[in-house]
Amino acid sequence: MLLTIDVGNTNITIGLYEGAKLGARWRLATDHERMPDEYGLQILGLLQHSGCAPNQLDGVCMASVVPPLTTRILQASRVYLNQMPLTVDHTVKTGIKILYDPPNAVGADRIVDAVAVLNLYGGPACVVDFGTATTFDAITVAGEYLGGAIAPGIGIAADALVQRTAKLPRVDLQTPPSVIGRNTIHAMQSGLLYGYVAMVEGMVKRFRKELGKEMKVIATGGLAEIVAHETECIQILAPWLTLDGLRIIWEMNH
Repeated sequence: MLLTIDVGNTNITIGLYEGAKLGARWRLATDHERMPDEYGLQILGLLQHSGCAPNQLDGVCMASVVPPLTTRILQASRVYLNQMPLTVDHTVKTGIKILYDPPNAVGADRIVDAVAVLNLYGGPACVVDFGTATTFDAITVAGEYLGGAIAPGIGIAADALVQRTAKLPRVDLQTPPSVIGRNTIHAMQSGLLYGYVAMVEGMVKRFRKELGKEMKVIATGGLAEIVAHETECIQILAPWLTLDGLRIIWEMNH
């Protein structure tokens, strides 16, 4: 079995693979204060709950965009799982050519998403990842990672509304009754949801001009489903895309 771990600024996503099949998976809140022992015990508890003992693991593959937590989870894996994770960066064998400048500036999660899309769906493709940031990544038919675009995530935008205004409340992101909000809550939900839907549609249109009409659009990340429900421009919804990419990269390197 393979344990895959994606460490993001807001969430840590963990998945357990038996071959190519994703079994148990978890999405946890990222806690910057948690120590290696705490992460180790948490991961160990999740594995035990799923019926997997640490000695059943063949390996651990990890991507992280939070350097302080990278070292803590590496230590937790060594102590509690007796595994030294393969940590993805631009130097690891991935099967894609990174054309970003410089290559080491590409987030590990963006590399992993590109690998998953190229192997599962093929290029050219645009990957839209709804995480802490909303990112758009371009992959060519030849398997090149061209680059992309980075925008504030929906959660960041919602927080900014609350922090920078005197009277706007915090709201849950959900579909309002109509685009034209009849009260403050619905107006904020409309602006956040449909505003981001419109941004995605506009960015996809612009990416398609550069990548070609046959470009596929794949969405992933914690908020992908709610946005994908409101637009036809997203063709494939893949909430666990990064975990699939980690599995594929592990197989390439073993």
